[in-house]
Amino acid sequence: MIQGSELSLISHWQNFYMLMGTAAATLTGLMFVATTLLAGLNPHTATANAGISAYNTPTVVQFCFVLLLAGILSAPWQTLSTISLLLGLLGLGMVFYLLITIWRMLRMPHYQTTLEDWLWYIVLPLLANIMLIIAAIMLQKHSNPSLGLYLIASAMMLLLLTGIRNAWDNVTFLALQRSHTHPENKTKEKRHSSSNNQGNRTSH
Repeated sequence: MIQGSELSLISHWQNFYMLMGTAAATLTGLMFVATTLLAGLNPHTATANAGISAYNTPTVVQFCFVLLLAGILSAPWQTLSTISLLLGLLGLGMVFYLLITIWRMLRMPHYQTTLEDWLWYIVLPLLANIMLIIAAIMLQKHSNPSLGLYLIASAMMLLLLTGIRNAWDNVTFLALQRSHTHPENKTKEKRHSSSNNQGNRTSH
């Protein structure tokens, strides 16, 4: 059974977990709203579809992961072993998902992934998940649960902050792409309307 001192340590973090969960849920909703920027882009381009899979979706998954962690750590568990097992499995699962993300980034057509992209989308999330796995091992062995909880908090903060930066990167990219797309559409519409007007005049 969980020791009273360890239970007290986890209870001291409840406000933090609530804050992280609320922020992650709000940012996830904003990502859904920001995706409406895709409405102004050409839906037939392979680059746009690949970019969503390689950059937008992992950002949403990252926010949902922080929300899931906050929910798990706020639940009334009775043993540290259960918490550590869940955290370890989730951390390993996210590492596997990052490998899938790497594969998607390497297959991006007409785009060369930059060093900045690798840092923010792969390296820092990988570091956060490694911290989470280490914290799970520390909780499992009851070696230093206080340090383990600080590692979990650091991992959640790192995931949230990198997610915010990546969300901003996605939104600004989509907004710029949309601004480049709209003038062309407006020009075509003007040409189409002017040709119709000329046709009407000749008919009269």
